[in-house]
Amino acid sequence: MPQPTPPSVLRRPQLWIGTGLIAAVVSMLFALLYVGGNVNPRGNLRDLPVALVNTDSGADVNGRRVNLGEQIVSGIQKAAKGDKSIDWQVVSREEADRRLGRGKVFGALVIPSDYSATVAGLTAPQPASPGKAAPPTLTVLTNQAAGSIGSSMSSQAAQKAAHAASAQLGQELLKQAGAQKTPLPTAAQLKLADPVTVNVADGHPVGSRSAMGLSAFYYALVLVVCGMLGANVVNSQVDTALGYLHTDFGPFRKREPVQHTSRVRTLAIGMALMLGLSLVMGTLVEVATVGILDMDASHLGLLWLYSVATIAVVGIGSLALFAAFGTPGMLLATIVFVAMAVPSSGATVPVQALPGFFRALAEFEPLRQITEGLRSLLYYGAQADAGLARAWASMGVALVAALVFGFAVTRLYDRRGLHRIPLPGAETGAALPGEAPEPPETTAPATA
Repeated sequence: MPQPTPPSVLRRPQLWIGTGLIAAVVSMLFALLYVGGNVNPRGNLRDLPVALVNTDSGADVNGRRVNLGEQIVSGIQKAAKGDKSIDWQVVSREEADRRLGRGKVFGALVIPSDYSATVAGLTAPQPASPGKAAPPTLTVLTNQAAGSIGSSMSSQAAQKAAHAASAQLGQELLKQAGAQKTPLPTAAQLKLADPVTVNVADGHPVGSRSAMGLSAFYYALVLVVCGMLGANVVNSQVDTALGYLHTDFGPFRKREPVQHTSRVRTLAIGMALMLGLSLVMGTLVEVATVGILDMDASHLGLLWLYSVATIAVVGIGSLALFAAFGTPGMLLATIVFVAMAVPSSGATVPVQALPGFFRALAEFEPLRQITEGLRSLLYYGAQADAGLARAWASMGVALVAALVFGFAVTRLYDRRGLHRIPLPGAETGAALPGEAPEPPETTAPATA
């Protein structure tokens, strides 16, 4: 039977149809997931948590006690009833700092204790020249550690609310000034029209070498990719060692004798090897990022343990998919750990700004849990309730699920006799039914 030529192979419809379907599904799926999760964050924004702090102690104005800070809070809450994009959480300053320090809010709007007093001082002490009085201030706090885009959205919402409060206050002050007999200069009227100064400050600073709050995401992505690539390497190396695959060295090909073993044992060998490689890979990831690149990090021992565990769990999960589905398992692992995980991680666009489908994915997709745990380690002092406890719990659940699924499926294959035994003639290079005989494999010489 003549050897197939490249043109004859390319004329096979099955080759084009099979390859084309895989390429079409992968390209469409990645485009829909990657772009679909991030294409309209502002339109999908729902319940972004922002702290609202009123420390205003009030002031006496014309013989009555007023608290203008409470009016601002009431006005923001009233406006929020028709706009569900921001979840304004009215808390004390201490509670706001605690939530900022645990990543529970993306920012805060703080009304100072002297707000009412400074507003009253605009007109009462020097009615002829109110512009000389100290202006009232409102402070907007950001939280880049919780995510730069989420922090930016929070800051914009808080500044919008602060300027709206300033405009409303300005109308009232102009009315009061208009009732006075002495007319105000134009400059003073302009200052009264927008009397509040809005200051923006960092509510929970991160280090200068923290990628502006994104180092946790990049580190998490490295760990996931290392786990997947490690699983691919382990899978191929184990199959090569057992004789199911050959190894090419340039023009030479080497193949070990086939060692017949069960699928369960093959998976166990791969997982044991993955655990060993995780120690090496996790160590080198931390050495590269913290030791060489000088990334801001603390709790280095716990970070190392977390890195090793993450790579191991992702690798074992990938090996379970490989064992259950074969070659398509590699594509499935890429979809689970990358295609669906990245847009639902909440690392760039916050979960509150994702479409409903991606919010549902974020509840169990591993990358979000891994990123939250790393944020706790890198930015929040390794506090358990800052995402670290949930990350460890999710990792444990994922490990158990991977072990149960992988060994249950391989055990089922073994019991049904679906062993990985080569077809007759595959080990000797003899022709299979309907095929031309292949030339014998050549191994590289042991010595020069």
